[in-house]
Amino acid sequence: MSMFVLGIITTLIILIMFGRIRFSSSSPERALNRRLSEGPYILAVGGGTGLSTLLRGIKSFTRNITAVVAVTDEGGSSGRIRNEWGMLPPGDVRNCIAALAENDSELRRILDFRFDRGELAGHSLGNLLLLAVTEMSGDFSKAVEIMNHLLSIRGRVLPVTTEGITLMGKTDDGLKVKGELSISEHGKDLHEIWVEPLDAKPLPEVLNAVDDADVILLGPGSLFTSVIPNLLLEDFANKLRTSNVPSIYICNLMTQPDETQGMNIVQHLEWVSAALGKTPDFIIANSDTIPEDIVERYEAEGAKPLYLDDEQRQSIKSMGCECVETGIMTVIDSPKEGRVLRHDSRKLASTIFKITRRIYD
Repeated sequence: MSMFVLGIITTLIILIMFGRIRFSSSSPERALNRRLSEGPYILAVGGGTGLSTLLRGIKSFTRNITAVVAVTDEGGSSGRIRNEWGMLPPGDVRNCIAALAENDSELRRILDFRFDRGELAGHSLGNLLLLAVTEMSGDFSKAVEIMNHLLSIRGRVLPVTTEGITLMGKTDDGLKVKGELSISEHGKDLHEIWVEPLDAKPLPEVLNAVDDADVILLGPGSLFTSVIPNLLLEDFANKLRTSNVPSIYICNLMTQPDETQGMNIVQHLEWVSAALGKTPDFIIANSDTIPEDIVERYEAEGAKPLYLDDEQRQSIKSMGCECVETGIMTVIDSPKEGRVLRHDSRKLASTIFKITRRIYD
């Protein structure tokens, strides 16, 4: 990438810094800021679309949010930046920063803008902004911190580590697989999963966030490539495991082709519990009926709805975990994908804070 391009990106950063929206200091605005500042401290762990969807909802209830994001992405723009520049993949971090911004819809449009020609084809503007700030600051975590402050987000986003880690796994028939893409392709056959280097360390701020938290959220997101990678850092898993703070696992709405194909909710929970070293205190599962046309389209791709039945409820109860079944899904119209299934940010956040109030009231 030329210095000319980096110069343009730097200029964009300055424009964002001096041109960002200034919110009024009216009484309603001050009251809102006070209410959000008094909200519970949330530690949300994950990656991908699921975590950013969750953050858009919970920022309406509190600004005391720390999002810890996986850094094992290998695909698309993030993968190219990782391979060409040796930088940690910025995509999931970018999505979470945009989700926590005050005006997230407009900011997301800017950060998600994707170039379609030339040497930048396929890259998103947000990824390049993070690359530019990393180059200027000399450190990815510092760049993320700068972007947190630059965009005045509600909370903060942290990469789980600044070390270059790689997902590793072994299937039931002994095949060793390496990298996020390969893990995703063989997820349904995995027997074991870990990261290399084995002694990779989480950021100190990540560990401190556990001490500050009132509740710990795991997911939603791809089981083996978004949620579990964070838990494979031993020091982080140990910190979470020994914490007395209640933890909530948010289950996906559907299985994922290859990665979790054929798995039920109990099997998802068992994998998370094994990586964490204990069973989460709560699990949130969707109870809404998914429209038949959506089910048919997803099933054609190898994905099926995730619902609880009586046998699974009993299994989860025997693990010491409380089931919370509620309607948390929505269908959105995507320009690229058509009608797609997503967690409803507001409904999911409302469910989480109902659980939190019940715990602490």
